[in-house]
Amino acid sequence: MRARDLPTLFTRKASTMIAIVSLTAGTAGQGQTPPSERGRGAGSAYSAKTPWGHPDLQGIWDFRTVTPMERPVELGDKAVLSAQEAEEFERRAVASRNADQKRGNQVTARRQVNGTTETEDLSLAYNDFWWDRGTKVVGTRRTSLIVDPPNGWFPALTPAGEKRLSAEDAVRERPSIGPEDRPVGERCILGFNSGPPMTPNAYNMNVQLLQTADSIVILNEMVHNARIVPLDGRPHGGIRQWVGDSRGRWEGSTLVVDTTNFYQGTSLRGSSPSMRLTERFTRVGADVLLYEFTVNDPTTWTKPWTAQLPMRKTELPMYEYACHEGNYGMTGILSGARALEKSGRESPTSK
Repeated sequence: MRARDLPTLFTRKASTMIAIVSLTAGTAGQGQTPPSERGRGAGSAYSAKTPWGHPDLQGIWDFRTVTPMERPVELGDKAVLSAQEAEEFERRAVASRNADQKRGNQVTARRQVNGTTETEDLSLAYNDFWWDRGTKVVGTRRTSLIVDPPNGWFPALTPAGEKRLSAEDAVRERPSIGPEDRPVGERCILGFNSGPPMTPNAYNMNVQLLQTADSIVILNEMVHNARIVPLDGRPHGGIRQWVGDSRGRWEGSTLVVDTTNFYQGTSLRGSSPSMRLTERFTRVGADVLLYEFTVNDPTTWTKPWTAQLPMRKTELPMYEYACHEGNYGMTGILSGARALEKSGRESPTSK
């Protein structure tokens, strides 16, 4: 998010504030049984159809939530929160993320302890008004988006995965040699929540599905990326792409999208070009779309893993997420690195 985004975000924020009661209250009050336990058969799915007979998944879907990808350690083996526990979890999550409060606490700490170094925290780049991470747990009240492994955690990294992530961390910790050293989201190539797969993050967590008889379009608000997914049975192509090469099919009421041939790692930290992604979209109610994805990347994780994210239908419009225009941050980062090199204080190529 940069200065040019503010009019767009202000418009969305104002609209969101008007509709916040209906959007968030509905999420909190959704059914008690996790979708995985309800199943995906015709009896559990919403019955709306397109004119050509396919399940109707069309609309704009909101996937903001405070439910984390991994289960918090302190919750142990608890897979689902009670209503009271969910309310307390939401309260604590919202309070801990409040950028205004965090900024005030750090200012106080600096005043109390002379010379205290402020820990780098991106959330302090903007006040709390501009963040839109959500305020509610997912309607199933699961303690993590990951449902497999059952402990709600990522599987162990492979040795190759550990080595690759360590190398990426080393690059981030030194001045950047070129734009390739910066994350794909910062370079405006992929949104940091759009993936694929789609995962909740800081803001602009909306996706629109559009259907025809032989294809479906998955349009993410962030970086306005559109995946056109053929449904006609054609094989995967051989060209690697940033969002991979997607092919879709129907399994009963569920749309299954298989994606391969990634050009590079996606915005999902740790993924590699070898990742095979299987996404499932099932409309389980008039206002609920169950999104489930399985990541199979044997060069990164020791086993496949699966996450579930119930999305809520919204009547708010999609907004352009203008990222490239006036991307002064990239110019500043690279100019700063070159200045350090020139001064002799830092040499990125020597590390």
